[in-house]
Amino acid sequence: MDPSQYAELFLAESREHLGAINQQLLEWEREPTASEPVSGVFRAVHTIKGMAATMGYQAVTDLAHSMEDLLDILRSGKQPPSDELFELLFQAADQLDQVVEASVAGRKGELDSSEVLGALDRTVRALTPAQPRARRVAPSEPEQARGAGTLVRVVIDRDATLKGARVMVVLSRARRLGEVSAVRPPSATIESEDFDGKFEFRLDAKVDNTEIEAEIEAAGDVEQVVVGGAEDATGVAELLDGRTKHIRVDLRRVDTMMNLVGELVTVKDRLASVSAKRGDPELEDVSLKVSYLTSQLQSEIIEARMTPVWQVFDRFPRLVRDAARQLGKTIDFWVEGKEIELDRSILDEIGDPLVHMLRNAVDHGIEPPGDREAAGKPKAGRIVLSAIREKATVAIHVSDDGRGIDRTRVLQAAKERGLVGSEVDALNDEVLLRLLARPGFSTAVEVSDVSGRGVGIDVVATRLRSLGGGLTVRSVSGEGTTFTLRLPTTLAIVRALTTQVGAEHYLLPVTHVAETVDLEPAAVTRLQGEDAMLFRGDMIPLVDLREIMGIPGQGPARKPVVVVQIGERRSGLVVDALTGQQEIVVKSFDSPTGALPIFSGATILGDGTPALILDAGGLV
Repeated sequence: MDPSQYAELFLAESREHLGAINQQLLEWEREPTASEPVSGVFRAVHTIKGMAATMGYQAVTDLAHSMEDLLDILRSGKQPPSDELFELLFQAADQLDQVVEASVAGRKGELDSSEVLGALDRTVRALTPAQPRARRVAPSEPEQARGAGTLVRVVIDRDATLKGARVMVVLSRARRLGEVSAVRPPSATIESEDFDGKFEFRLDAKVDNTEIEAEIEAAGDVEQVVVGGAEDATGVAELLDGRTKHIRVDLRRVDTMMNLVGELVTVKDRLASVSAKRGDPELEDVSLKVSYLTSQLQSEIIEARMTPVWQVFDRFPRLVRDAARQLGKTIDFWVEGKEIELDRSILDEIGDPLVHMLRNAVDHGIEPPGDREAAGKPKAGRIVLSAIREKATVAIHVSDDGRGIDRTRVLQAAKERGLVGSEVDALNDEVLLRLLARPGFSTAVEVSDVSGRGVGIDVVATRLRSLGGGLTVRSVSGEGTTFTLRLPTTLAIVRALTTQVGAEHYLLPVTHVAETVDLEPAAVTRLQGEDAMLFRGDMIPLVDLREIMGIPGQGPARKPVVVVQIGERRSGLVVDALTGQQEIVVKSFDSPTGALPIFSGATILGDGTPALILDAGGLV
């Protein structure tokens, strides 16, 4: 068998198991007497060991085996876990993660795990001084001995490639639930080109058949699963009608399909424009059908790219735990809305910004335990990471119940840097955020290894603006701070409002458009030296696009105003005309040096002319 062809599958599966190890360790640390977390960690480590042995990754196998030895002792319940043991297991999990990545990448020179292996072995010997433990041999191929447990028959999808690799994935998922044995047919048959995808094994697990079936199907490319039955039963049941099937697809292929659909949307709009000019009924009919099919295809591919946020959120409990221990703080960390979905490309981009926000919350938001108790608060601080659907956007909140942002210190630092006038005596949330998001701005007396309240906020704001989103903050002294990251659900294709100023067209995503109104000169006034407009009982600032773009002339006598809104912040964008709505393909671009920070990308209109896409975050 050539294991290299299965490397990507091994890496993907191992990452899932490593994520489960960290989650279960955190749960076990919170409830040291619970039995399920340690069993879950053991199963995940055991699965990685089995897969690594099959792949020939000896460094992974050895480390996982040593972790198994310690976990086997701890899951007996005779030895209660201490803080030192938990710290060792977390350290071993981190090393296992690094060794897996290095093994798949072929970087054998980076596989030195001697320090962690030594610590694990010393701990095992200390816990079992009188009973030398016989080392278990990791299986180098699927187990074939007759075993106990429930009989499980599986059929791999007839169209699946690398059926042997899929068998390995199925068995690894089965090992999450219990001990696997009596795998048939033998390894040589499974690895051959003639393998028909039918195999069976026995699973000794304390779960019901429905859970076994669900876990096996989750491996993907599984056509049929039959759990239970007699040993001499023949074959595997026929495929059940209506069963959902899953396959793994390289994300690059999905991205390529998204790009092609984007180009198809542009061509669709051009076809509609040509059809309208020609006035040919037959051409118009074809144009309508192409438009419908394109929309359906676009919807399906966007849906395929949607990914639940838990795939990013699940690594943050460990991050918060480590940061809190480093700073000597106690923190209860909660995650809500893990099922909310975002486009995969957006999800990949928000990981680093959320790391900045969470570290800031741990370091500068939550007070030390003594300060909290003196203020009448619980010793343990509370941080909540939540995702909420808001119309066509997703809001991600990072909240803490800490001290709140010290506005007096921020104001003083801003005055020292000449960022605000000496007459300013208070900061609202909007101005507060603009100051914190300035590059290099910080009120920290000392630079910590964890974060700096001003270090990173500018990075977060810049990243969100590049994604067509925005950042807001609400902070109350003594009660805590909430940062809100608002993001579109998808980036590649969006519906936009088309505006015109002079001869140029500018587009604004409709997700940030509250409504449009006519500009009434009587409603315009001056507020802090800037034009503002009375809108539904509130004064909102006006941004004249003709003026900021330096386009000569006055434009039409009556002008529309687009009310742009991000969170609770609103402004009025004054343009010459509104020319409709359309779906656009967003093309990112690097703004020229010195250009106004009000554009997030560009697109091609239906008539083939280019147009710039306005960034709502730069207008409010």
